[in-house]
Amino acid sequence: MLSNYYKKKLDSLLQECRINLPASKIDDKLISHAFLFALEAHKLDKRASGEPYFSHPYEVAKIIANEIPLDDISVASALLHDVIEDTKFTVKDIKAEFGDEVAEIVDGATKIDSALENFEWNQVESYKKMLLSMTSDLRVILVKFADRLHNLRTLEFLPDSKRIRLAQETLEIYSPFAHRFGLSNVKTELEDLSFKYLNRKEYDAIADKLKEKRKGREKFIKKFIAPIEEELNEGNFKYDISGRAKHIYSIFNKIENRNKSFDEIYDLFAIRIILDTNNKNDCFSVYGICSEIYIPVPERFKDYISLPKQNGYQSIHTTLVSKEGRMVEVQIRTREMHEVAEKGIAAHWKYKENTGINDKKMEDWMKWIRETFENISKEDDTSKQVIERLKLNLFQDEIYCFTPKGELKVLPAGATAVDFAFAIHTEVGMKCIGAKVNGKIIALDNHLKSGSQVEIITSKNQIPKTDWENFVVTHKAKSDIRKYFNAEKRKLVEIGREYFYKKVKKNKIHINEDSLQKLIHKLKLKDTNNFYFETGKDTKNADNVIDILIDKSKMKLIEQSNVQQTEQKATIESSGVLSFDKFAEDARSSIETISLGKGVNEAEIKGLKYDFAKCCNPIPGDEVIGFITQTQGVKIHRRSCKNIVNLFLLNPNKIVEINWGKAGSGEFTGGIKIIGEDRPGMLNDLTKTISKSFKINIKSVNIHTKGSMFEGTLILYVENLKQLNEIIEKINKQEGVFSATRYEV
Repeated sequence: MLSNYYKKKLDSLLQECRINLPASKIDDKLISHAFLFALEAHKLDKRASGEPYFSHPYEVAKIIANEIPLDDISVASALLHDVIEDTKFTVKDIKAEFGDEVAEIVDGATKIDSALENFEWNQVESYKKMLLSMTSDLRVILVKFADRLHNLRTLEFLPDSKRIRLAQETLEIYSPFAHRFGLSNVKTELEDLSFKYLNRKEYDAIADKLKEKRKGREKFIKKFIAPIEEELNEGNFKYDISGRAKHIYSIFNKIENRNKSFDEIYDLFAIRIILDTNNKNDCFSVYGICSEIYIPVPERFKDYISLPKQNGYQSIHTTLVSKEGRMVEVQIRTREMHEVAEKGIAAHWKYKENTGINDKKMEDWMKWIRETFENISKEDDTSKQVIERLKLNLFQDEIYCFTPKGELKVLPAGATAVDFAFAIHTEVGMKCIGAKVNGKIIALDNHLKSGSQVEIITSKNQIPKTDWENFVVTHKAKSDIRKYFNAEKRKLVEIGREYFYKKVKKNKIHINEDSLQKLIHKLKLKDTNNFYFETGKDTKNADNVIDILIDKSKMKLIEQSNVQQTEQKATIESSGVLSFDKFAEDARSSIETISLGKGVNEAEIKGLKYDFAKCCNPIPGDEVIGFITQTQGVKIHRRSCKNIVNLFLLNPNKIVEINWGKAGSGEFTGGIKIIGEDRPGMLNDLTKTISKSFKINIKSVNIHTKGSMFEGTLILYVENLKQLNEIIEKINKQEGVFSATRYEV
C-alpha cells in the first residue's frame, strides 16, 4: 500500500506532467507504474546524503516534466534510469513491464554511465561508445541531462575527488551537448554548478560582485526599459520584458578570453523582450521601436529569425547604447521562440505535437551527431583531440553561406572555402582547386563571412594538399583530409615494400631487419616504413639500396666516409690551389666536402672547374651534392634531383659532398609554377608584385590558358632559397592565384 507521503509525490509528478507535457503524450498509468516499480526496486538503497535513493530518480523525472518536457515515455524512463545498474532487475525485466521504448532508453542511459565510470582521457573507444549510444533514441541523452543536473545540484555530499571528476566531465561532455540541443537553461546551470566545484575562489568572487551590483543593475535596467515599455503599450503589443544577468561561468570566460575586468564587460547589462504573437514580423517592428529610442550598434545586430541556428534557436540580437553611454544587449523573440531557446528540442516536440521522433529537425540533429562521431578513429585521434574538436563544433558561432543554386550551408565561424567544399560533398572537397565568393576569386584559406555566395572550382586532377589540414576548421574536412593522406601513405608503403622484396628475391640477397634498419639510417631515412614509403613514391630509392647490398664494397665506402666526415670535414681552403686531376684522384679514394660561397666565389676553390646542373637548378639553401664529370669538372645537383641517383648508380666513387658557404653573393635561376584565374591584367599584377616587392629580374615567362584558368611558369633571378620561398608565399596570397609552387623540371 502506498503511503500518503509517496502518494502526494506521485500526484505532484502527474500534475506537473499534465501542465507541461502535450496532452496527447501523457499516460498516467505508465508513469504511475514506473513510479511504483522504481520505488520498490530502490527501497533498500540510500544516497550519499542519507536520503532514500528513490529521491534521485524522482527528482530526475521532475526535471524531465518541468525543465525538459518531452513525453510520458521520457518521464517513465527517468524514474527507471538507475534500476538496471543498481538493482537486481535487467533490461529484459524492464522490457516485459514497460515495453521496448522505455527499455531502450534505460539501457542507453546505463551504457553511458558504465562507459564514463571507467573513462580514461586517452580511451577514445570508451568515449565513442558513450556518444554513439545516444543516437538510438534522442531521449537517452535528455534523461542523462536531467540525471546529471540533479547530481550536480547535490554534489556537496560526495567526496572531493568524485566532485571534481563529475564537474570536469560535465564541462567537457554534457555542457557542449546541452548547447547543441538548444537546452539553454540546462547548459547554463550545468556550467555554473561545475565551475563552482572546479574553481570555487573565482566562482565566489564573481557571485559576490554580481550580488554587490545587483541593486544598481536593477535600477539601471528599470530606467532603460521604461521608454521601451511606453512605446510597446502604445503599439498594443502583448509582451514580457525583463533584465537578465549573465551566468557566472560565462562572465569568467569573458574576463579570461578578453583580458578585461568585471566592470569592463558591457553585456552584463542585458534585457529580453518576449512577444505573445505568432507573427515573427512583430519582432522586427519592436526592434525598430528600440532603435528609435536608443542608438543601435550596427555590427552587433544578428538576425537568427530569418536564419535560425542549427539547434532551432531563433531571436533578434542587438546592442543599444543607453543615454549614459552604456551598451545593453537586447534579445527580441516570440513566446514560441523563447521556449525553443530555453528548452530546445523538448519545446520543438511541444510545438510539433503531431510529429514523432522522425521529425525532420530531430533527424537533422541526429544525423549531425552520427556524422561527427562515426569519423572518430582510434588510429588518428587521441580523446583529448576528439574533445577539443567536438567543443569547437558544438560551441562555435555559426555562419550561413549559399551555393550558387541557393542551397544553405551552416558552418562554424572561421570556416574556409575548403570547409565549404567538404560540406557539399567529400569528392567536391577532394577536387577543390579554387573558390569564388560573391563572384570574386579568393584564397582557399580565407575565412568565409555569413551571407556569402560561394562557388567551388574543381579539377579532376586535383588532390588534397598537405597544408589544408592546418587551416580547415570543420571536423568533416579535417577527418576526410586525414583519411586521404593516411590511405595514400599506407598504399605507397605497401607498394614500396612489395617492390623492394621482389628485388631482394630476384638478386638472391639475404638481409635481416636490423641490417636493413642500419643501412636505412645511413641513408638518412627514419625507419623501414619511411623507406618503403619513399620507395613507393620513387622505386629508385630501393634500387639504390639493392645496388649497395649487391656490392658490399659500396657499403664499406659509405661507412668509411661517414667516419671520415665525423672526424674531419675536409674543406678546400680559399688560398689553396688544387688541380682538377688531383682532386678527382682524391675524391675517388674518399668523399670530400667542398665549401662553396653563397655566390660561389671562384677564388674560394681556385683551380677547380665546376658548374650547376641545368636539370634541377640548385640555389643557395638547397641541399646539394656534386658529381665529377670527364670534361666539365664537378656538376652540382640538388640532392632531390632524380638524375643524381642514376649518376650514383653508374659510378658512386665520383660523388662528392658539397656545402654552401656563407660568403659571396650572386644570382641564380629559380622557377615558380602558378595556377590561377585567367583574367585581364593577371600577368601584369604578378610581375609588378615580384619587381616591386623583391626588386629582382624575371628571366622568362611561359603562360597558357585552359578555359577560365591559366597555368604557367616564371623563371627568376634569385639570391637564395629563402628569397624564392618568400616570393612563392607572396604570390599565393595574390587575388586570383589558386596555387604557386617551386617549378620542378
